[in-house]
Amino acid sequence: MIKILLLFTAALLIFSGCGSQKRVVVAQKVYPPWYVNPPQSNTQEMYETGEGSTKEEAINNALSMMISTLSVSIESSYHSKTVENQGVVENFQKTVSNEIKSDVKKIRISHYDVIKTEDFGFKKYLVLLKADKRKIFESLEHELNQRFSMIDKRQKNIVNESILKQITFYQEVRSDLADVPDTLTVMNVLDKKFDGNNYLNKIETLNVHHSKLLAAISFSINSNIQAKNLVASVRNGLSDKHYHIEASSGKNHFRISLNSHVEKAKAYGFTLARSAIAINVKDYKGMIIGSNKLNIIGQSTQGYEIAKENVAIKFNNMVEKEGIEKVLGLSL
Repeated sequence: MIKILLLFTAALLIFSGCGSQKRVVVAQKVYPPWYVNPPQSNTQEMYETGEGSTKEEAINNALSMMISTLSVSIESSYHSKTVENQGVVENFQKTVSNEIKSDVKKIRISHYDVIKTEDFGFKKYLVLLKADKRKIFESLEHELNQRFSMIDKRQKNIVNESILKQITFYQEVRSDLADVPDTLTVMNVLDKKFDGNNYLNKIETLNVHHSKLLAAISFSINSNIQAKNLVASVRNGLSDKHYHIEASSGKNHFRISLNSHVEKAKAYGFTLARSAIAINVKDYKGMIIGSNKLNIIGQSTQGYEIAKENVAIKFNNMVEKEGIEKVLGLSL
């Protein structure tokens, strides 16, 4: 009976204690009007809001949203032109959409103003940004002009270098300028009066120089018997770079020599082909301008000939992964 009374008293105390606790009600914080209804972007300015755990994160998120908004504008403009001029099919439009969004993400908006900012509490910051479209355009134009100015200086200095170094220069330039057409599209959306043909003509001039150099250079390949199965990989590597392979002569002709010494071995049930490969590249004077030494071990459970083919496969993979210039030992 006493135990029951004690339990009843304890329960009563617990419930009475809970009933005496005050319920704390936290008023929900209201987002500021400038965040809920930010100013609308127009032909001159872009506005965007963002939030993050820090002010810097909120700004970065707002800039990302601003770039996404810009990509939608560019995508819409691009589609209207292509549909009007070409009658683009839906699948092509989707591909172009993805490419445009990817390319616009590369754009850096470095000119912007933080119009509003608020510490919203609970590690949340709100910001409102404004960016001047003209300033974005001018920063892209300035960056393009700097890139082409540097290329022009390098082009003048490369004239007296070997034809191989000149070709490498133009290959690097073509890769570096691959994003220019997309940048010009962005600039055209930011400024409808902008004409990017001047930049496209510069790229075309550089491409013409590159093509002329490729037409002037040639390679020939010779090998010993044990390196015969490596010739195709070298030939394909050169062809992929648009180099001519032919028996020729002159100051722009280069001779590639492949020599391989193969030893047969056995290990753990495998037949091995241990290949010591020596590569030399000579110019028209007979001077070595590139060289390399490779040790490749081929293996097979099906015999020596298959093991030697495995060497060729590994050599081909090396050419594809590292590039023909590196495999040939050309320091360009």
